[in-house]
Amino acid sequence: MSATCEGVPVAGHPSEGRVGSAKNGKKILMVIAQEGFRDEELLVPQKEFTKNGFKVIIASTSSEEAIGKLGARVKPDIEISKVNFLDYDAIAVVGGPGSREYLWNNKILLKGLVDAFAKGKVVSAICISPVVLAKAGVLKGRKATVFPDAEAERELKKAGAIYTAKPVVVDGKIVTGDGPGAASKFAQEIMKLLK
Repeated sequence: MSATCEGVPVAGHPSEGRVGSAKNGKKILMVIAQEGFRDEELLVPQKEFTKNGFKVIIASTSSEEAIGKLGARVKPDIEISKVNFLDYDAIAVVGGPGSREYLWNNKILLKGLVDAFAKGKVVSAICISPVVLAKAGVLKGRKATVFPDAEAERELKKAGAIYTAKPVVVDGKIVTGDGPGAASKFAQEIMKLLK
């Protein structure tokens, strides 16, 4: 069985490691599609972050329960429209097929990522969601990876990104991952930048 953005069973529970006090004082915003987010791209990093003392806040386009591609159900903590992106030390945009519909062209998310990046925050995305970073303009001249999807690769190149076919790519304060198999390393690289 291979890990792809389209289907692999997931272990874990969405409420595991949810909002709590940040032992290290740092907060990470994880952004998910309302439907079709990639379950383990949320659950694996979320567990890593909370285990290491980070406070995790989950945002989506609605505060209604969000449904992952593999069935995880998560009640977002906040709507994207109400997020102050500068309140977070890092923003991680989760992938999955719903990213195309809900996140790729979300103007509030795109502006929030631009503002956060301009203030030196860590911005990151996994699976097909590095397209969100590309559309925000933060990948121009930067190395990045994305799930092997023709449209996603085109979007990165169109935005001036230097596409690099690796599981995880770090360029400055930008972290990109290519899919669920890279979820743990993706989380580790984000945490390294926050030390």
